[in-house]
Amino acid sequence: MHAGVGDEIQVHGRTVGSAEQRGEILEVRGPDGAPPYLVRFADGHEALVYPGPDCEVQAHAD
Repeated sequence: MHAGVGDEIQVHGRTVGSAEQRGEILEVRGPDGAPPYLVRFADGHEALVYPGPDCEVQAHAD
């Protein structure tokens, strides 16, 4: 997985009834766009994310 600052990450719910989370990538800490990513989610909290198979990255439109 590769991402850049400003891209959006979606974390899909892994169980029935769990909500999808969306956030903006604030910082890429791995080499050449690789994880981990510092992400600010819609509710305002920030977390270091090591994305798994339940995640998607959408490139930021310029």
